[in-house]
Amino acid sequence: MTFWPRFCEAFSYAAALHAEQRRKVSGEPYLAHLLAVAAIVMEHGGDEDEAVAALLHDAIEDQGGRATRDEIARRFGPAVVAIVEGCTDADTMPKPPWRRRKEAYIARLRAAPAAVRRVSAADKLHNVRSILREYRARGDSLWDHFHGGREGTRWYYRTVVEALKCVETNPLTEELDRSVAEMEQLTEPE
Repeated sequence: MTFWPRFCEAFSYAAALHAEQRRKVSGEPYLAHLLAVAAIVMEHGGDEDEAVAALLHDAIEDQGGRATRDEIARRFGPAVVAIVEGCTDADTMPKPPWRRRKEAYIARLRAAPAAVRRVSAADKLHNVRSILREYRARGDSLWDHFHGGREGTRWYYRTVVEALKCVETNPLTEELDRSVAEMEQLTEPE
């Protein structure tokens, strides 16, 4: 796979959009997450539209709502914006309540096209890997950074796995399932 011009443009656009954004626990530049998700998508057979969407998967939600959606559509086309929209759980500020947002997202994921499921699974896989790393470093104080706390976070990622596996099982969903199981085991309340 080569780096296509649209991917390079999406990288520049994502870097500008998320320039000031940091990961909520580690403080890493948010761009590191976007690159990791794009890499996972490409590792699992994603095409150029999916790789571009992976770089932009949080742009609508975190960086401008509908105006950003329209710019993504203009720059990258309908296939990319459809994937990004499919990965978006809110496009308004303030966001709706956490649990309601997550339940609606999971319900949509069950009927989502394969491209949306691949980008979403890659996003969740990188998130769970980050949770595992941060939990090992911080212990239970990690949950103070999550709206759902320990139980809500565990519920969310397990339910995402179940939704994805209802549609199909593939190496990416299996890897996500194993990572979520590891998180569940590691973070089991005593």
